[in-house]
Amino acid sequence: MIDKFREDALAALAPILSGATIAVGGFGSSGRPDTLLDTLCDLDRRDLHVIVNNVGGDFTGIGRLLVEGRLRRVTASFPVLPDFYTEYFAGRVEFELIPQGTLAERLRAGGAGIAAFYTPSGAGTMLSDGTFPLGYRADGEVAASIPAKEHRVFGDREYVLEHGIVADFALVKAYQGDRKGNLRFRLSARNFNPLAAMSGRHTVAELEHLVATGDLAPDDIHLPGVFVDEVVLRSELSPRMGVMTRRSA
Repeated sequence: MIDKFREDALAALAPILSGATIAVGGFGSSGRPDTLLDTLCDLDRRDLHVIVNNVGGDFTGIGRLLVEGRLRRVTASFPVLPDFYTEYFAGRVEFELIPQGTLAERLRAGGAGIAAFYTPSGAGTMLSDGTFPLGYRADGEVAASIPAKEHRVFGDREYVLEHGIVADFALVKAYQGDRKGNLRFRLSARNFNPLAAMSGRHTVAELEHLVATGDLAPDDIHLPGVFVDEVVLRSELSPRMGVMTRRSA
């Protein structure tokens, strides 16, 4: 049996280097892998491109990566943290805005080996016509925009082409998991976690509970271990408040 359990989160995440693209599960704080995100900070990784549904509303999780200046680009549906927009308009982080359903399908498509698909979401808007600012310069001028997307008409409706997302790494959180990497999510924490896990070339799962192989009934496995490379247990004590330093504007 391949044992995917790792005692040390630092060792499990050591292959993630600065500059990596990382898909992260969770919806706000629900199902967010905070132990793994804190470990990225402990490893001092920077220049990261994070793909996540939203940044969250505080300075934990993705918010901590933001205020410590570790993010190069955020691909998300609706960052709600005001400090994110401060960083964005100041030109310190890029923002690729994607409709929520499109983001979910792009992650799923990447994990399923689907190169691209057409969707009506975003057609006829700034998100598809090449005018939405991807990033700003320090003087407040637009530095780059999200590239215009291919349009096609099917029937009487306009669609845009979206590409599947394949990330270098994926970080997710599960309620239960075994040493083979089979995962079970709890209630709404299931959200983006299975999709993010599928999209990563190398996926690490944070577990609330490690169970014996065979304890999870087949119908209770929400994500099979074939999509998971390593599992670690959630840390009860987070060092985030002792190490976080807010970046000056």
